[in-house]
Amino acid sequence: MRIVGGELKGRQFNPGKNFTSRPTTDLAKEGLFNILVNRFDLESMKVLDLFSGTGSISYEFASRGCHDITAIEQSFKHWSFIRQTVKNFNIEGIRVFRGEVFHYLKTCNEQYDLIFADPPFDLSCLSDIPTSVLQGKLLKPEGIFILEHPATYNFSKEEAFEKEKKYGHVHFSFFIKKTPPDNEQQPL
Repeated sequence: MRIVGGELKGRQFNPGKNFTSRPTTDLAKEGLFNILVNRFDLESMKVLDLFSGTGSISYEFASRGCHDITAIEQSFKHWSFIRQTVKNFNIEGIRVFRGEVFHYLKTCNEQYDLIFADPPFDLSCLSDIPTSVLQGKLLKPEGIFILEHPATYNFSKEEAFEKEKKYGHVHFSFFIKKTPPDNEQQPL
């Protein structure tokens, strides 16, 4: 596996054959980050990477100048691999936490400009992730949430849905957390 763009472009990392996560393909990462770098100033963003797996998406954000990345991974083996890769690549700005994603969504008090989630495609509650993220307090108003998912899911009916992009078998659904309208006083 490799980092596909930015300052660390071409750096390779090998999680090993016994690694159980499904990494995002290079084609999908290139497509995703082409959209992001043309739309956002990644250097100023605070990013949350859920279901981090190999850490690939976190490395891509760091390679493009993002200095505030939080990676959440439940598997001890995967968490250890991400921590070691961050150390080997001498990446500053990636904090790696081991924990269950839905617990983190409920208990975290921080807010992020961008949240990315790449859950296992066979996760039984995958369809609940957009609601969990968008109705929680972790995503700033006007923040972006990106969900990687298989073709069997369609999120276009979700209120905050913006668009879906497809790269091979990988689908990304983009959501924008709308700013709540100001509370207007009702006439008496």
